[in-house]
Amino acid sequence: MRKLAALPDTNFILRYLLRDIEDQFREAETFFEDVRSGKTAALIAEFVLVECLYILTKYYGVPRTAASSNLTALLQYKGVANPDKAVLVKSLRLFAETPLDPVDCILAAQSALAGHRVMTFDKELKRVIKQTAAS
Repeated sequence: MRKLAALPDTNFILRYLLRDIEDQFREAETFFEDVRSGKTAALIAEFVLVECLYILTKYYGVPRTAASSNLTALLQYKGVANPDKAVLVKSLRLFAETPLDPVDCILAAQSALAGHRVMTFDKELKRVIKQTAAS
């Protein structure tokens, strides 16, 4: 029987990335080192990723590129078991490169990777989808 993946929440991930509360960072670091090596499986929910981006950029003032880069690195850990990892990584790249919000970045990434048609009135989202499909 396969071991179930752990579900880290936004606060747990933020403590790991920010190292701002030492005892919580140490606990998160131990967990994520096990995820990095594949000893522990983790599923980073899409909505948690979105909330992390929002809090990092809006509350802590972390630049979009740095927030995207740090979360992309986390998704690359051996034990991260997200079946949609490619979509999430692409959406983080789009977040760093465009002015789109995280949810629109996920829509654009899904469109590019799975060929889904996005129904939107958002001109910037349409532009990014067209540009992403062409690349």
